[in-house]
Amino acid sequence: MARKDRHVSETPATQWLRERGVSFTPHPYEYVERGGTAESARQLGVDEHHVVKTLVFQDERAQPLVVLMHGDHQVSAKALAREAGFKSVEPCKPETAERHSGYQVGGTSPFGLRKALPVFVEASVLALPRIYINGGRRGFLVGVAPVVLGDVLGARPVHCAQP
Repeated sequence: MARKDRHVSETPATQWLRERGVSFTPHPYEYVERGGTAESARQLGVDEHHVVKTLVFQDERAQPLVVLMHGDHQVSAKALAREAGFKSVEPCKPETAERHSGYQVGGTSPFGLRKALPVFVEASVLALPRIYINGGRRGFLVGVAPVVLGDVLGARPVHCAQP
């Protein structure tokens, strides 16, 4: 069950948001192994469609990139590659994703990454009134306006969602 009183210490993601003057709300919840966005949405009482997962992929040259997707959808690698201009893309192995992002899988945030990576966002995410996205730690989401993804993070909109 989500604990509203649970204090979450600063993460590279929250530090990144604060440094850029981005308004966000903290949403800690009890992390459940393999619970994914369905579990965080359930505990926080929000629509899973508004919970955005941060996924680390790589292109055909093994160059990393980040994809932001609705919690209740999957990424079509074929559509992402086509729209992003790659021959192919595939999800990184967990240890590779952790090395590129600087975050533990299950706690990956697009904010405050270890190194600058290209970021792509499912275009329909940008139409939501508010999103909940990982705040840089397992069991911790931040609520932000989706405009932050494009205007501050520089995420490029793509159409690559599949149910």
